[in-house]
Amino acid sequence: MKMETPEGDIQSRIIELCQQFPQGIGDKVLQSSMNDVDPRERALGINKLLVDGKLDLFKSEGGLLYRLKTPSKASAIRGDQEEKVVFKIIEGAGNIGMWLRDIRLKSNLVQTQLTKVLKSLETKKLIKAVKCVNATKKRVYMLYNLEPDRSVTGGAWYSDQDFESEFVEILNQQCHRFLYHKLEKSRECQEGPIAAKHMSMSSSDEVLRFISDLGISKVQLRNEDIESILDTIIFDGKAEKSEGMDGAKLYRAIESLVPSAGLVRSPCGVCPVMKYCGDVGSVTPATCQYFKDWLQI
Repeated sequence: MKMETPEGDIQSRIIELCQQFPQGIGDKVLQSSMNDVDPRERALGINKLLVDGKLDLFKSEGGLLYRLKTPSKASAIRGDQEEKVVFKIIEGAGNIGMWLRDIRLKSNLVQTQLTKVLKSLETKKLIKAVKCVNATKKRVYMLYNLEPDRSVTGGAWYSDQDFESEFVEILNQQCHRFLYHKLEKSRECQEGPIAAKHMSMSSSDEVLRFISDLGISKVQLRNEDIESILDTIIFDGKAEKSEGMDGAKLYRAIESLVPSAGLVRSPCGVCPVMKYCGDVGSVTPATCQYFKDWLQI
């Protein structure tokens, strides 16, 4: 039978564990590290920390994650209460940012008053206004030191809100060239068809290294950027994707049986918010600013 542990001690131990794992801690780690504490008491301690605003709760593929809540910087602002309120609202939006209308609704400030507060915070370099690529005439506000999310800027495929179709086309060609070269080399394999097929496959990491060595990109490409380009090659019927023994994504060039549909020529193949698009709803090809911009190219 587990002995009862003081509530304060349980919370302190949970906080210490969260400090050791700043990216978040799951129930399994809590259970193994606090196996001397009754599960009900541990759950009560977690709930108390959540209610007190000392922990944040997140969902992940492995289950729930608990993370220490970062104290708001609003209290350190030298200014009136209105600036602190607006700063805290924008802070909560993270790197997605917040529209002016939403800030006004949450702060209950009139337009002229809010404009003055935002200008003051921008002058102090506490916040910044970022142009949103899917709404070219609007801006979102976020903390000054944050890197905007790719759904805001368009990521590597946009420069000053313009879709870089030529850059995407070049990457598409070079990635396909790399995969096709491996396919041709695999045909020289004398160890059988299975070995030849394995030889023709590449991971996105390999393709990324190849593209990086070419030096054709002015921006730092990430693995997910290359995977989105490889997906356009698959959509064009020039490659296929499979999964390795370790769960890694593998790509292989194939001989196209029909002419390419050329999906890469439109921004849809590399759109950072494609998952939100559909035939109906708030985002459709007819209302998408990405697609409208491309039509004007």
